[in-house]
Amino acid sequence: MTDGKGGEGGVLSGVRVLEIGHFVAAPFCTRLLGDLGADVIKIEPPQGDPVRQWGAQLYGRSLWWSVHGRNKRSIALDLKAEAGREILLDLVEHCDVVVENFRPGQLGKMGLAPEILRGRRPGLIIAHVSGYGQSGPGRNQAAFGVIGEAIGGIRYLTNHPPETHGLPPVRVGVSIGDSLAGLYAAFGIVSALWRREKFGAEARFETIDVALTESVLSMMEGLLPEFGALGKIKQPTGGAIATAAPSNAYPTADEQWILIAANSEPLFAKLLSLMGRVDLVTDPRFAGNAQRVQHAAELDGLIAGWSRQYTAENLSRMLAAADIPSSKVYTAEDIAQDPQYRARGMVREVEDPLLGTVLHPGIVPHFPDAPGQVRTTGPDIGADSETLVRDLLGYDESRIAALKQSGVLR
Repeated sequence: MTDGKGGEGGVLSGVRVLEIGHFVAAPFCTRLLGDLGADVIKIEPPQGDPVRQWGAQLYGRSLWWSVHGRNKRSIALDLKAEAGREILLDLVEHCDVVVENFRPGQLGKMGLAPEILRGRRPGLIIAHVSGYGQSGPGRNQAAFGVIGEAIGGIRYLTNHPPETHGLPPVRVGVSIGDSLAGLYAAFGIVSALWRREKFGAEARFETIDVALTESVLSMMEGLLPEFGALGKIKQPTGGAIATAAPSNAYPTADEQWILIAANSEPLFAKLLSLMGRVDLVTDPRFAGNAQRVQHAAELDGLIAGWSRQYTAENLSRMLAAADIPSSKVYTAEDIAQDPQYRARGMVREVEDPLLGTVLHPGIVPHFPDAPGQVRTTGPDIGADSETLVRDLLGYDESRIAALKQSGVLR
């Protein structure tokens, strides 16, 4: 492993990762690695990662970037210039992992093919994140996370039942396709690092190929086996679960929604008792999960008629006292105030030198003996450029000045 500026004591402390990524998937992967202690060096174009312009802005800076770029060092390079690519190759010599999310073959066109990178760092682990993967007839097609969501099947399922409206399928609300791909890439990297540490360098485990489409598809549970065996096309179910009832979102008196998951026999009995409807325990329509699923619309109507008598706060208190799995549908405000999240550091106040105090999500997974840290927030473009080329690469001041004057290094 490589000594570096990672989090001391973090589970990935000593691992150095070079990110040649933009937008969401590869940067999300490296953020996860950085959260667990890896030293992440992010290469950006001189104008910065386009994602710096996304989301709400404060002082002309993206609030999202504070999280998206956290626990990373930024070096701004013009990779169209030979001198910029040479700096990248010099950096590779000091890294364990490279993560990239260009189109397949693009690194090679830039003179940075995997064999060239490994020529400078034998045994280098390279994670490729792309829309369709590095092989197959679709490998060269353009794709963002939303395309992965469409082809992976989730966009079809995140909707109300088709007979209830004529609107297009609803987006999840976050870049879930990109994030899933980043998560799988991080899992692959950690697996490859373990293999190398356990058995030594083996070339066949140095390459990780993650596709947005495949990352989403892998989450689709029984969608494929049900179609293969029965010809059944899984359909959207809105807020409900197609295989269990009652499990849905129910309205409250103050126009909020409460999720109630009482889909086992003991829980269903508890819910009926709380509703004052113990007579329904023996109702043949609801005698067992299969019958409840068949009559889910009727059951949901009964529960909704009861739930809308109470405010979300009162209903939540009643359901919790009855030990029935339930929750208000959280907004950002609810999340920020949640005592469980606060107690576990999953919502934390972080001082960002560019923005002031910013709320950040915590670090997953949690290692109680060595919890991850938000060591730095998303840096300014090229904030670490000079430090990296001087301290890590040993460039002298005259060379650094020339690189900056030429625009290769920002």
